[in-house]
Amino acid sequence: MSRAALVTGGTRGIGRGISEALKEAGYTVAANYAGNDEAAVQFTEETSIHGFAKALAQEGARYNLAVNAIAPGYVDTDMVAAVPDNVPEKIVAKIPVGRLGHADEIARAVMFPIADSATFVTGSTMSINGGQQMY
Repeated sequence: MSRAALVTGGTRGIGRGISEALKEAGYTVAANYAGNDEAAVQFTEETSIHGFAKALAQEGARYNLAVNAIAPGYVDTDMVAAVPDNVPEKIVAKIPVGRLGHADEIARAVMFPIADSATFVTGSTMSINGGQQMY
């Protein structure tokens, strides 16, 4: 069986780590990063991914294709570390578990929907954010 993954933001930060882990697991990975850090663009991309995954899952199901999305929250990466000193504390204060996520936590979550035992999981978005955004 062929395995493929599309990783948005897949050339830096946590996206790059996810891309590399998927490649090691035998996936063909298409990764992109537009280079635009504007909040409105990022929000639009993130919310569009949810609907896009659902639409692709509905279309792909008849071909035995599963499509899922991972929506990570703030992760302890170089990108988060590069913000001004007082910003990470403000971010953490809004995360119910009281800390940033770790790359390995996101990577383990990515491995669930791609496992052979998760063949009934499709059209889902897994939010991994320490409880920050529950919707």
